[in-house]
Amino acid sequence: MTQEQGSPEGGTSGAPSSRGFRVGLLLALVLVLVGSLAWTGYLVATRTSGAGGNLPERVGSLLSGENTIAAERERVMDVASQFMLRVNSYGPDDLAEDGTMPDYRERVGELITPAFRADFETQVGTAEQTVAQAQLGRECEVYGVGVSTMDADSATALVAGVFTNSYPGNGRRADERVESEPAPFRVRISLVKMAGEWLVDDFAPVTGAGVSLDPSAAPGDPVDPAVPPTDEAPEEQQ
Repeated sequence: MTQEQGSPEGGTSGAPSSRGFRVGLLLALVLVLVGSLAWTGYLVATRTSGAGGNLPERVGSLLSGENTIAAERERVMDVASQFMLRVNSYGPDDLAEDGTMPDYRERVGELITPAFRADFETQVGTAEQTVAQAQLGRECEVYGVGVSTMDADSATALVAGVFTNSYPGNGRRADERVESEPAPFRVRISLVKMAGEWLVDDFAPVTGAGVSLDPSAAPGDPVDPAVPPTDEAPEEQQ
């Protein structure tokens, strides 16, 4: 008349294994979360180390896919390239009635620090005098630019290219000009970040075989690319 009932052990045998599975799954999720946080912290520290702003801004920059360091390098290269183009591009059209080149000074001044501008202003008179007396013109072409060092507020860039001088020709046309051979240059430019903008703080030629900033200089001689050559304009043929 009695019915066999299942043993208590049989009805609860799955409970311990189920609890163990849940505990193991929870531990695995915790480990994944900790690992994800550690990896995110590493990315924030390494890929946004050159960026300004607080932690949320740097995390936002990382999550948005913006490579801040690459963007800063591009800005540095652009300023360095523009500086060499501007400092080596001038001519008679820049002369004012007083014999100075105010537009040229302003173009270059936009890219340099106040300290460097003070030095530039003391040297630019040489270029202005040569332009006024010999009608010298100079054009520049940049072939390559790169960043050798960079941190949050300073950088060093290398710029290579050529500049070409020109003088009035001896022909019948008033606008005829005679160009010199292109003179190669390779320059190291120091930049600093001021008020969020990269500015040139100094520059110097990189010496080496075949490097000359002045057509009359021997290869490897350090020459200031902002100072025009001392050659006189070609004499008119009789």
